[in-house]
Amino acid sequence: MKEKWYENIGRNLFEPDRSITPGELIFFKLFELFVAGYTIRFVWEWALYTQIRNVEVVLPLGIANYLDVSIFFTHHLSLILAGITTILIFFCFLRTGPKWLYMVVLLLFHLLYVIRFSQGEIPHSQNLIGMSVFCFAIGAWFFPGKERMPRFVLGSIIFFIGLGYTSAFFSKLIGTGIHWFDGRHLWLWISEKSIDILSREGIYEPNFLQQLALKSTSVASIILLFGWFTELIGFTMWWKKLRPYTTALLIGMHFGITLVMNIRFDAFVIQLFLVGFPWYLLIDRFVKSTPAKFEKWI
Repeated sequence: MKEKWYENIGRNLFEPDRSITPGELIFFKLFELFVAGYTIRFVWEWALYTQIRNVEVVLPLGIANYLDVSIFFTHHLSLILAGITTILIFFCFLRTGPKWLYMVVLLLFHLLYVIRFSQGEIPHSQNLIGMSVFCFAIGAWFFPGKERMPRFVLGSIIFFIGLGYTSAFFSKLIGTGIHWFDGRHLWLWISEKSIDILSREGIYEPNFLQQLALKSTSVASIILLFGWFTELIGFTMWWKKLRPYTTALLIGMHFGITLVMNIRFDAFVIQLFLVGFPWYLLIDRFVKSTPAKFEKWI
């Protein structure tokens, strides 16, 4: 019987026919530590910012459309939420407590996110970490155990990353049209970021790549077209054999964005680097069995 297209995607994402290896379980737990670490870092950054600077809600996001999050601007409530989230993420990592505990972490993470960014600034890396927490929450509740949870969590994260990039391509196409990659658009974005840098550091000097882009609309258009095309093929991460090559292009695209527009995606790029390559194969070369604690914590 011929395999359907969605079955092919599912097989490449979740690999149900491949045996679980020690390297896979170890990598999964290390990746969870990465997500937990950034979750803790972000919630405390948001809480401290909220405590010091937030005054009123400028842009309601998510549940902030239904809940007045300004009540968390005072009485150290944001710091209390960050403390609770930190404690719960440790319980989740050690698999102590009910299976739905990650869902509580997800809710608190989202709540602190909308509290902090009610000022109108929306980042990128935090969204990918939040999406990863969502995948861990679904996996811990509905796909527990070492046979299913690692495959579901990593497979679903890769699915959403690929979907997100390809969706970004079509969003640009719908919003601006086929002329989105016009080099003059890049000139505008470089100029806008230069104002931010100048106001923050008091000096702005365009680097070599920026100078090339600003001197030629053709060069600027090629830079944008490369990034746009790379977003379009983001969905090819869903196929195991293509994943490393697509990931390398996406990482290269982000480095290009940093060089040209001074926009950094640190956590985003690190996470791409982690999930986009089969690191478990390297670990399996040196490890023949999974430590007992790792299996207990999965």
